[in-house]
Amino acid sequence: MASCRVRFENVTQRFRVIQERPDTLREAFTKMFRHGSRVFDFDALRGISFTIGDGETIGIVGRNGSGKSTILKIIAGVYHSTSGRVEVWGRVAPLIELGAGFHGDLTGRENIVLNGLLLGLSRREITAREDRITSFADLGDFIDSPVKQYSSGMYMRLGFAVATEVDPDILLIDEILSVGDAEFQRRCVTRIEDFRQRGKTIVVVSHSVGTIQELCPRTIFLEGGRIAADGPTDEVLAKYSKALEGPREAPRLIQEGARSGR
Repeated sequence: MASCRVRFENVTQRFRVIQERPDTLREAFTKMFRHGSRVFDFDALRGISFTIGDGETIGIVGRNGSGKSTILKIIAGVYHSTSGRVEVWGRVAPLIELGAGFHGDLTGRENIVLNGLLLGLSRREITAREDRITSFADLGDFIDSPVKQYSSGMYMRLGFAVATEVDPDILLIDEILSVGDAEFQRRCVTRIEDFRQRGKTIVVVSHSVGTIQELCPRTIFLEGGRIAADGPTDEVLAKYSKALEGPREAPRLIQEGARSGR
């Protein structure tokens, strides 16, 4: 395998879930002494291990809640895994939520500078790329309007343009290609293909089987926070399609015990 860009070793990501959250302080004290608050843990990822090599384009599929976006957020550094080991080598450009990293009161042009700085570029490097970013985003006069006025498609245009112009080593894409018109989606796919030819590492999360087949030679199928399959895309998607015909594994909450407050 080519040199490694991402490595997960027995990684678990656990979140705290509080049910029946009280609306008032009085309700909080009442439930504390009468029943205790109901606190659970939820394992979005359950001891998963995989590696992604330098230059690989890999897809991740699974039903809602299977842990796909959680993996991307761990790679991006948004989450730190609860247990296990995660290693990431190189600059990461995440496209995991529309508008993430944008300041609503700043213009599109000002957000180009902000995002470039967040992704590790100098002001000189951002200035050198600005014309290419604005040209690719193709927002017209809206580039100088506050982004809080943008549609979801406009957010995606600007976010994709910035992320792909900072020349990252690893590009993370989460369903963002489902937003926007057909022409812009085609331009996005063309740019992703250029990234592949240049040996960049790309991780794509999508419910679109066609997108995964077009872009990703290898795919990981997640089910209930575990890896159900990992291998050539056609083989993995066949298993994924078959799993969709059967019952879904229900999310499991792990009760931490009632809190009596005493």
